[in-house]
Amino acid sequence: MLRLTTITAALFAAASAQAQTKWDLPTAYPATNFHTENIQTFANDVEKASGGKLKIQVHAGASLFKAPEIKRAVQGGQAQAGEILWVNFENENALYGIDGQPFLATSYADAAKLWKASRKSLEAELAKQGMTVLFSVPWPPQGLYSKKPIASGADMKGVKFRAYSPATAKIAELLGAQPVTIQAAEVPQALATGAMESMISSGATGYDSKIFEHVKNFYDTQAWVPKNAVLVSKKALDALDPATRSAVLKAAEAAEPRGWKISEEKTGWYLEQLKANGMNIAKPSAQLSADLKKVGDQMLEDWLKKAGADGKAVVDAYKKM
Repeated sequence: MLRLTTITAALFAAASAQAQTKWDLPTAYPATNFHTENIQTFANDVEKASGGKLKIQVHAGASLFKAPEIKRAVQGGQAQAGEILWVNFENENALYGIDGQPFLATSYADAAKLWKASRKSLEAELAKQGMTVLFSVPWPPQGLYSKKPIASGADMKGVKFRAYSPATAKIAELLGAQPVTIQAAEVPQALATGAMESMISSGATGYDSKIFEHVKNFYDTQAWVPKNAVLVSKKALDALDPATRSAVLKAAEAAEPRGWKISEEKTGWYLEQLKANGMNIAKPSAQLSADLKKVGDQMLEDWLKKAGADGKAVVDAYKKM
């Protein structure tokens, strides 16, 4: 009887193991970053709501794929889902760079409007590649980090400037800075070796990378509010049974507003932490603001030429909101 019970239990365990589907979800940021924590909560919610039928393994810190590789990994079926930074892919399609245009949307309220105006167009592009968006969450507004004090755009000339996207590379070009391609996970080493001296990024990235160990100046330019997105392979999503697929979509529906709320709440906290670790947190001078605004106007004009009618429609819809 005992043996029969043991065999039955073993068969049940084997059947359960066979019934469970496992997904890989790579991200480029540390496990302690609020984006990653939100994604982990999403994964936990899916596993719980699906009764264990779907387990999503979150691979943090670019441990499975580096940031620029994640979208292709999802598209090619190497990972079922993954987190990207939209602006990283502007060279592939101009629409992906919409929220990286300086001074187009500089607050959370405006960023939400821009997401509402652009989501349908972005999803249409992803659908052509067999993917869709589960949810998208913003970073805190972007500020300027610099080893040396910056009073105007002219002070950026020749500075080694971190370019992690086409938009940031363009900013470097227009300011006369020297663009260097550095991913988020590589920032501490790049600063330690002198490979970079400045970047425009959020308080979150600065805190995660302990930028205060190398850089003492942060200018709260609130240049733009870029977003990350968790993409999913439509093939992987469609392969799930209806109940499990519903669990994924409901968990994603909860993850987006939760992520936005955390991002906004964390904005002030990150700047407080940078200040507590010896950084000088300041508003940009009038001259620097004017110089950056000029860069933003030029970039939006150039972007609209690349994005064509689709891009103009999105910007027009956003400005009417």
